[in-house]
Amino acid sequence: MTLLGLPSRQWIKIVVYSLLLVNFVHYVFNDLNVMRHAVHSGWKWHDWTSAFATTIDESAWFMLLLLFELETYLLSDEAFTRTRVAIMHAVRVVCYLFLAHTVYAFGDTTYKLYVDYEVLDEPLCQLVDRDLSFARNLEYEEVTQASCASIAHQAPLILFEQKQLVTDRAGFRIERELALADLAEVLLWLVILLLIESMVRLQNRGVTTGRALQSAKTGKVVLYAGLWLIAAYWGYRGHWVFVWDETLWILGFMAIGANLDEWRAEIEADAEGPHDSEIHRNPGDGGAAATAAYDSPGGV
Repeated sequence: MTLLGLPSRQWIKIVVYSLLLVNFVHYVFNDLNVMRHAVHSGWKWHDWTSAFATTIDESAWFMLLLLFELETYLLSDEAFTRTRVAIMHAVRVVCYLFLAHTVYAFGDTTYKLYVDYEVLDEPLCQLVDRDLSFARNLEYEEVTQASCASIAHQAPLILFEQKQLVTDRAGFRIERELALADLAEVLLWLVILLLIESMVRLQNRGVTTGRALQSAKTGKVVLYAGLWLIAAYWGYRGHWVFVWDETLWILGFMAIGANLDEWRAEIEADAEGPHDSEIHRNPGDGGAAATAAYDSPGGV
């Protein structure tokens, strides 16, 4: 089935990628909102980058998704010149650095929630002069004389996030759970990324069967299941935007998996019939760049 000259599967990808871009804008504003409640004059550069860890993370994943789409669908073999391969190398390295920063930021946040906090005996209304915000389940409200009596909480109070946020025990437990979910999610995605990279490299060498390839495919299924469980937890906490975002990213990388399947079928078809020593595909024909002249898997 085609629409305006494009297969329906390509339109689905366009819609998914467009929605991911909309979600990216949402997360930028969400990071800005959290930063507004946590920022103080003593922040260093890593505090600023940690505050925008999600924005940085999403930027890196967008670039990696684009690279995989170029490698596994959009570009023909002839498009992979040495200059373009070098540029893709450089972009990939930057993306990996961004993702490494995300792991550090989420790990640091989780660690501090377990070691860097203070239990307070004072009532909330006695803290109005400390320029604090009350946090619960990623919602924030400034502690003022007008708001302190209306904020639902139970004693004792817990001060955290460099003494800029306060909550009660129930809220602090949720903060820890959400931090662990964020850290687990980014680690699962990193392993999925490594599996996709390995599949691209294997198929670029003409490998379409075998234990390594099958293990990578099975591993992705298991890891996606882990991501669905994390999304279910976010839904339980009422963060349906997170669930929506996770669903879109899974669909986006499942589209890359479909590209790999189509490419694998092409490799097997070429192996069965007469073919030239180097495969030449047209851009967007569903194949991936073999880059046989450079023996560089997926241009990486």
